[in-house]
Amino acid sequence: MSLLLCLLLLAPQAFAEQPLSLEAGARITELQQRLEESEKQRSVLTQQLQNADSERESAQLTRLRQENQRLKLSLKEMQASAPQPLLTEQQLWFVIGSAVALFCVVCGILASGGHRRRRQWLN
Repeated sequence: MSLLLCLLLLAPQAFAEQPLSLEAGARITELQQRLEESEKQRSVLTQQLQNADSERESAQLTRLRQENQRLKLSLKEMQASAPQPLLTEQQLWFVIGSAVALFCVVCGILASGGHRRRRQWLN
């Protein structure tokens, strides 16, 4: 157990980084500069992409607005040229209900035989 404990304590030292040589330091500096340049280019390209997207969206928005106006005008023209209905929807339902009520009255008269007789249930 003590041997295992000693090995666990020595393991981090075995993986410790070695001091960098001058060549490696120069290489790291060069890579950091390239990274900064790449980040600048990426930000410029991102900005250009956003500008292009906004221009494309504004062109599309303008086209959709024009189409919307055109459709509104054609709708107004069609509504103006369409004949006006004789009855509104509410009036139509009133007429249908009246016709059904009248039909029921006629059927009731025909079912009773057309004459009035004394009802037995009234006595």
